[in-house]
Amino acid sequence: MSQTANWSYPTSIRFGAGRVKELAEACKAAGMSRPLLVTDKGLAPLPITGQALAVLGDAGLGAAMFSDVDPNPDENNLAAGIKVFNEGGHDGVVAFGGGSGLDLGKLVAFMAGQTRPVWDFEDIGDWWTRADAAKIAPIVAVPTTAGTGSEVGRAGVLTNSVTHVKKIIFHPKMLPAVTICDPELTVGMPATITVGTGMDAFAHCLEAYSSPFYHPMSQGIALEGMRLVKENLPKVVADPGNLEARGHMMSAAAMGAVAFQKGLGAIHALSHPVGAIYNTHHGMTNAVVMPAVLRLNRPAIEDRIAAAAAYLGISGGFDGFYDFVIGLRAELGVPDRLGELGVGTDRIDDLVQMALEDPTAGGNPVRLDPENARKLFEEAI
Repeated sequence: MSQTANWSYPTSIRFGAGRVKELAEACKAAGMSRPLLVTDKGLAPLPITGQALAVLGDAGLGAAMFSDVDPNPDENNLAAGIKVFNEGGHDGVVAFGGGSGLDLGKLVAFMAGQTRPVWDFEDIGDWWTRADAAKIAPIVAVPTTAGTGSEVGRAGVLTNSVTHVKKIIFHPKMLPAVTICDPELTVGMPATITVGTGMDAFAHCLEAYSSPFYHPMSQGIALEGMRLVKENLPKVVADPGNLEARGHMMSAAAMGAVAFQKGLGAIHALSHPVGAIYNTHHGMTNAVVMPAVLRLNRPAIEDRIAAAAAYLGISGGFDGFYDFVIGLRAELGVPDRLGELGVGTDRIDDLVQMALEDPTAGGNPVRLDPENARKLFEEAI
């Protein structure tokens, strides 16, 4: 294993119940006087969004909002957001919501001052250096789910509306200047979103922990993140108002995103094309394909997963861990197969090709090829 690596750790985080009240202060700390709050269509009319806008308005920062954001945002959503940002004379973004609102908000702040198309900044090599860094607006991130961890990340996922391929757009300055993690904001999530986002956090931690690259800090964070999900996701599903468990889930989400700079793998390589073609919920898709990927990777990760199982208080080594995952999915009502999410075998050739080209495929402990990728899809569907 090579001991040469680049590590980056996250940002200033204001963590705790009720801390959304500090939103205006956080904006001012980030240098904003006219922020644009970016969120998704579903969140826009909800009380938590109104509360955030009121905090901004009361502090004299205006209450401007852009919410034309789809569940899997594309370049059309981005163009509309940039137009509102520039025409409104805004000088920063409050990215508010789940993965879609956070990612699109970050991308609006990143792209509002750029002249090149967004696809020129895909997370490939040093493409990020093409951007004019001085034109990137500051970002304050406020997650309302406990899943993607985009609030501590330097990238955003954008779906190409023509090819239906999800692309990861990266720049170091897309890291939010301040993040507010307020577990009170997650209490009203529908149960299915609590489950999907929670399993997304677990998938991030599991894949980071299993990836073959050298990153001991992320390795430790991934392990503790899995423990927090194991102990707290069933609690918040059973009792949505449990703020302590909600807080632990927000921590696990941020930890998953910090950990996955060590790498992701086949769970995400399968999930990205499925979400792009069939518009499924990303975290729920991860949860459905997880067992098939564990079976594929077993020869490469058996000892490592046995060590994780011991830390998590699960007996029986790899088999015990696998049985735990199956049991957790059943307890939380995760579908057993992708077919139950509306995924068919009609596009399996496209899915296989897209999975092999996905940037997360390179982090899988067992090398993905056309044969094993097809087998994974067939088993999962």
